[in-house]
Amino acid sequence: MTLSVFDMFKVGIGPSSSHTVGPMRAANSFVHALEQEGLLEDTHGVHVELFGSLGATGHGHGSVKAVVLGLEGHAPDLVDPAVAEPTMQRVRTTGSLRLLDKHPLAFRADDDIVLHRGKRLPFHSNAMTFEAFDSAGRSLSLRTYYSVGGGFVLDDDQAHGPRIVPDTTPVPYPFTTGAQLLAHAEATGLSISSIMMANETVRRTEAEVRAGLLHIWSVMQECVLRGCATDGVLPGGLKVRRRAAALHRRLLTADEEAETDSLHAMEWVTLYALAVNEENAAGGRIVTAPTNGAAGIIPAVLHYYERFVRGANQDGIVRFLLTAAAVGVLFKENASISGAEVGCQGEVGSACSMAAAGLAEVIGGTPEQVENAAEIGIEHNLGLTCDPVGGLVQIPCIERNAVASLKAITAARMALHGDGIHHVSLDKAIKTMRETGADMKDKYKETARGGLALNVVEC
Repeated sequence: MTLSVFDMFKVGIGPSSSHTVGPMRAANSFVHALEQEGLLEDTHGVHVELFGSLGATGHGHGSVKAVVLGLEGHAPDLVDPAVAEPTMQRVRTTGSLRLLDKHPLAFRADDDIVLHRGKRLPFHSNAMTFEAFDSAGRSLSLRTYYSVGGGFVLDDDQAHGPRIVPDTTPVPYPFTTGAQLLAHAEATGLSISSIMMANETVRRTEAEVRAGLLHIWSVMQECVLRGCATDGVLPGGLKVRRRAAALHRRLLTADEEAETDSLHAMEWVTLYALAVNEENAAGGRIVTAPTNGAAGIIPAVLHYYERFVRGANQDGIVRFLLTAAAVGVLFKENASISGAEVGCQGEVGSACSMAAAGLAEVIGGTPEQVENAAEIGIEHNLGLTCDPVGGLVQIPCIERNAVASLKAITAARMALHGDGIHHVSLDKAIKTMRETGADMKDKYKETARGGLALNVVEC
């Protein structure tokens, strides 16, 4: 196996894993490379260029701010979202920034970060170049990075090798396909989550895996709580009102009547997804699961499990995340989770599939039923385009997460009504997603030039 469960779930800030988390990580990597090569003190200027989808929606997705934060030494999983805007304002006001928060230089974001709206590099749409100059204007270092979805970043050397660099650590149950995963389950009698845990414990102890996953869960819970407590309007030109807090208040007062409302649980699932994705759109702290644009689906379904499934406990939370990650690995290995590469089917579709698998596991599904749930989750998101209005991760992204959360629950329950035998395998569905993404026109892949983004007039 090439990926860990913690590759599929990363703590970061909104609004986009490809456009915020990735660029921040790339910028941070670039300045650390300058320091390691002894070039930091000689650097008197930095020039950044963003291509393809990054260039087309860089302002709406917060890419410019992310680059500035990364150059100043902030990392996506550690940065305080509250410092993001003040840092950006300081850089704009003073015309300077501090590389790694210690080496000052002149920097004007509007001039030194160039957004190429109609130009892309060959390897991937989400490309970035970083160049450092000395006092005489001579180039000290030039590096290219690619943000390939879910916060994953490749440099130019990695881009010319395998798409995912193999982990040389041997694991007891290696898999890159759903068929291989099911074969391990049949041969051993283990569940999908147990197979994933066995592979994880090669790298760290089981206690460390559990603690890490429960930390991921705690960040998801905190995100929901903030989203449920915050009113107002989301940043950006669309002036989208936050709805989660008002819905939360209504649901709390309706709890006494819950037994007479057959759709009560569905309302809560919708709330959880809205809360997370409103926080994401506001630049808050979230978990990429597996991306920011789809960050509300797995937390919403996990909250559904905790609140509405009898016997739910922390062990179930861990098993859910392990199973979801196993399915996420298959998408990452065999297709893509990048909206810029395959459209929203790779973000919302992958997350729906992962959540369906996780829920199926913890409500008693067999490995075959888990695989069936995952297949149903992606099959009914195939062809989903990425069309953020105004380049903002708001319309249709926020509601799309709520709908996909409910779809994931339906997929899991549908799978458990069957015996796991079905005509379309998860592997075939993932292959179809990859081929569908390749056939999509670029305007339907996160560029904000097609779909709703084209037909909805901004306010």
